[in-house]
Order: sequence, then C-alpha cells, then structure tokens
Amino acid sequence: MEQGQTLSRRIDLYAGSDPLRIAVAAAVRAIAAASIEISELIGQGALGGITGQAQGSANADGDVQKDLDVRADQMVIAALKDVPFAVLASEESEELVEGDPKALISIAYDPLDGSSNIDTNMTVGTIFSIIPNAPGVAPFSAPGSCQLAAGFVVYGPQTSLVLTLGCGVDIFTLDRAARTYRLIREKVQVSHDTAEYAINASNHRHWEQPVRDFVDECLAGADGPRSKDFNMRWIGSLVAEAYRILTRGGVFLYPADSRPGYGEGRLRLLYETHPMAFVMEQAGGGASTGRERVLDLAASSIHQRSPLIMGSLDKVERIELLHNDPDAASRTAPLFARRGLFRV
Repeated sequence: MEQGQTLSRRIDLYAGSDPLRIAVAAAVRAIAAASIEISELIGQGALGGITGQAQGSANADGDVQKDLDVRADQMVIAALKDVPFAVLASEESEELVEGDPKALISIAYDPLDGSSNIDTNMTVGTIFSIIPNAPGVAPFSAPGSCQLAAGFVVYGPQTSLVLTLGCGVDIFTLDRAARTYRLIREKVQVSHDTAEYAINASNHRHWEQPVRDFVDECLAGADGPRSKDFNMRWIGSLVAEAYRILTRGGVFLYPADSRPGYGEGRLRLLYETHPMAFVMEQAGGGASTGRERVLDLAASSIHQRSPLIMGSLDKVERIELLHNDPDAASRTAPLFARRGLFRV
C-alpha cells in the first residue's frame, strides 16, 4: 500500500464487488465524512458555538450531555442517512435507530468520546463498530468477534483515523486542504517493549487486589518482578490512550472497582470496548476485562458497561493471570532486590 494513499482508495480496494464489503465501505466513508465536519467544529471552539458546557440533560447512559455531544451525534446521523443499515446504536440515543431490516450491516458508535475534556482543549474522538446484520438475530447480541470493521478518530493536533477492516490496522491523517484522509502508517503493531501504563491512580483504594498487584509491580521498577522502570500516563480520553498505545506501546487499565456504578466497569461494550478490542487484537495487542477476552463478550443491552484492559499482549496477559490465579503475585514477588540480600 502506497504512503499517502487516500482512505477512499483504501476502502474501494477492500470492497471490490462483494456486497457486504461494499456496505462496510459505505459506512466507513460516511463516518469519515462526518468526522471531518466534527474536526472543523472542534477546531473553532467557542467561535463555532462550542463551549463544552452541559446541556442540562443526560444521554441514554446517564452521563451529562455536552453541546458537542449533541452536535457530533447529529453530524454522524446525517452522514449515515444514505448508508443502508439495519440498526444504529449511539451512546447519545436511548433507543436503537431502525433502518432497513434487510440491510447487511448494523453500526454502533460513540460520536464524541471524552467530551468532558473539550473545555480544556484536550483530545477527544469518535469511535465506531460495524457488524453484520443476521436476520432473525437480535441486533448487537453477538460477541465482539463478529465485527467486520472498527476504528476511531482522534481530534488532536492532527485529526487521525484509525481503521481495521479485519486485516490489520492502518492510520490515516486528515489532509485539511484536500478534506481527505491520507495513509500515514499501515499494518500497525503494538510494541511489547514500552514500559508505560495508564490508569487513574486516584481510585487505588477502590481497585480489586489483582489491579493493585499489577500497579505495585510497575511501581517497584527495575527491582521488582517486571525488572523495568515504568512511567505512568493518564489522559482520561479513551481515544487518546488507544492512539498512544498504537504508536508507542504500553497498557491501559479502566477496571471494574468497588464504587457504586463501577462494578461492571464504566466503558460501554458495544461502542467503546468492542471496537477498541478489535483494533488492539488486529494490531497484535490484547484486550481483556481482566478475567476474559473482551471480544468473547456479547451484550445483553445496548448500553451495557464493561471493564477494559488493553495494550501490549504480555502486559494484558499478566493482568489476566493476576485476576485468575490468586497466587500469581506471590509466586513472582522477588525474595531479594537486585542489589543483594538487603535493599540499600
């Protein structure tokens, strides 16, 4: 694939003459078009009427809606109006949006991830997942492994679109002058060497013991069982965390914890953890709830929540082991520091 290839050309090559792929390509093209409009609106900030202020209402999942949440959702829906879909699921909608029941695909999306950051000029994004429509099967009731395509858009210093069509992960950056996305990286692989982890450490007292054990291993640095000095990162924007992992490696943890409403995690399965897990696995990484593979989960409701631990496969597997084997932490705890019998 040539460097600088447009997204349009990439999805045309993918689609060929296959009806299902043509439907997926149409959805990706529409979401990309909406993201360009969203990017322009975000870039204007208050000059475009975007303040980051609450609208006085909550979305379907109970989160307070910001003005940009509403505008972004309207833009995505408008872009998808000519795309044949069976059902749409949006974070901002209480109900599913019904389309053509004979259509080949359904789409789940978060139009504006991280909107709480918009008033501080931090990175936000759009996340999407495209699945096959199976006649006679309840929409969005299949495991995440059924996804045909998934990705996310990052509205940062550059606007970039991360895409998997089930055959690896490619990253495109918006050419603002041409209003088109161009390929900058293909077949992206998550690095296994990066000593970084991302978690909201202020919730330490609420974590389950396996999460504490993993973080303690990282904090122990070169003298601990991981034998490396780790850096901690936390942006609080899922798309920004995922983009950093794809470009640099590391691991991101948003686990379940003991706070009210966090027992099943806080991210939404259909339009956050499923697409992110698909992207990570396609890039050679992993994605887990801590106890099981995210892509093995099937949603029982459209706004179901899920924990998410994603990134370098070795780190994700280590966290799973700590959850599933109570003795794993003690078996790997060093008897002595690297400097000898006693720490200096």
